[in-house]
Amino acid sequence: MNLEQAKQMAKRTLSKKRYEHTINVKKMAVKLAKHYGEDEKKAAMAALLHDMAKELPKDRMLQILQENAIMADNAHHRPAPVWHGVCAAILARTEWGVEDEEILAAVACHTTGRPHMTRLDKILFLADMTSADRSYPEVELLRRLELEDLDRAMVEALRMNIQWLEESGKPVDPVSRKAWQQLRQMYYGGETLYEE
Repeated sequence: MNLEQAKQMAKRTLSKKRYEHTINVKKMAVKLAKHYGEDEKKAAMAALLHDMAKELPKDRMLQILQENAIMADNAHHRPAPVWHGVCAAILARTEWGVEDEEILAAVACHTTGRPHMTRLDKILFLADMTSADRSYPEVELLRRLELEDLDRAMVEALRMNIQWLEESGKPVDPVSRKAWQQLRQMYYGGETLYEE
């Protein structure tokens, strides 16, 4: 699958609002990739694919996770709002011919992060949070940080996500907590707060 095919599939598959978000994420991901000397085409492909499973029914996502248990890595035990990233990565690998492991990993963790994230993982995660259609109060801070220091931006972005979920009484994915703790420990030093 090339970039144009991915774009056309996103346009066909997603609602107008979700497609516009996807294009905005692509623009931001390419901007960040260029800024940090990463592969812009990989960033664009990951961005185009990241929400491809977002509008699937929950039972269909659960079916994808269960039928691809090894690739899903117990994702069905994690909160349902994070399933779409793992499902998109599985579909990209099994149905859309995407073989690049770095792209697949970035798509899979774009909502939660993960410990020891690659630069592409961080770029996609932040592009999703800071795309032009985002307007929450802290977005300008993240937009500034992501161009100054990718790791510090990730520490703040994950902290914000966890805090928002906790304040709204929603479950926090344990992977997000581990990602935040690992990045925070790497960036600021101190003891690791989780077991690997």
